[in-house]
Parts: sequence; C-alpha cells; structure tokens
Amino acid sequence: MAGIEDHFDKAHHGKSVADLANSPVDALKGVTEADGEHLKAAFGITTVKDLGTNKFFLWAQEVAKQAG
Repeated sequence: MAGIEDHFDKAHHGKSVADLANSPVDALKGVTEADGEHLKAAFGITTVKDLGTNKFFLWAQEVAKQAG
C-alpha cells in the first residue's frame, strides 16, 4: 500500500485499501466536493472504486496508453 495513501487527503491516511476504494471521490487529493457532484451527475460515480472502474475512463486510459 506504500504510496497509495499519498493520493488521498490526510483524513483518509491509515485506512485499508478497501476503505479507500469505498471513499467518496473527493477523498482524492485535488478533487473537490463540487467535482464529486459533477462526476455523480455525469457518470453516476460516487466512490474511488467507481471512478477507477468506470468504462469511459478505462477506454480513455487505453487510448492514451496506445497513443504513447
């Protein structure tokens, strides 16, 4: 888990990976509560796990990888 919690606000440090995955997206550093509301409205994303498994984000990530 080394380094994972560095991507989260300090209030979420020390939590298990499962707890981090179930945290709201605004637990991620740089993501605001308003950002979270926009993600929820646009894509139904409410948790970090939802964000990480969203098909649109995964598709975009694959395109970015292949584009180099």
